[in-house]
Amino acid sequence: MPTIIKKLDANSYQLKDQVVAINRVTKVVKGGKNLSFAALVVVGDPSAAVVGYGSGKAKEVPQAIRKGIESAKKNLIRVNLTQTSIPHMVLGRFGSGKVLLKPAPEGTGVIAGGAVRAVMTSAGVQNVLTKSIGTTNPHNVIKATFDALKHLRNRRDVAAMRGKTEEEL
Repeated sequence: MPTIIKKLDANSYQLKDQVVAINRVTKVVKGGKNLSFAALVVVGDPSAAVVGYGSGKAKEVPQAIRKGIESAKKNLIRVNLTQTSIPHMVLGRFGSGKVLLKPAPEGTGVIAGGAVRAVMTSAGVQNVLTKSIGTTNPHNVIKATFDALKHLRNRRDVAAMRGKTEEEL
């Protein structure tokens, strides 16, 4: 069960944005076709282990990206990390998408594709093995990755839950 997460202030971090996907959407109306764009954006501060995602829609691409960034800043989460990797293996699920995250030794790098790589690099994870299972839809893959990141526990929390000290684990 994930812990309750308090809202993080986007202005207190040096956030870098990364566009994951841009989708051109056409609506057919009486007078012809209306074009618009949907952008999926990930923002994060690697030094603070903070990451968020958002999507924006607009008539032009830059405006859609800007809206996506604003949306991403509103749902930032803090990620529990060890020095350069994640503390334990975890499986995140959303819809038909599953994302498996495994800790990796120093020097491995980020072994991930597309949407998962964007989230991992934005969160400041330097060594991780990932596997995206099921859907390739970037929206569902990112949401599954965030589900996995929310389920990460640090040693102090686990020790407190079990009524032990960190050294006993």
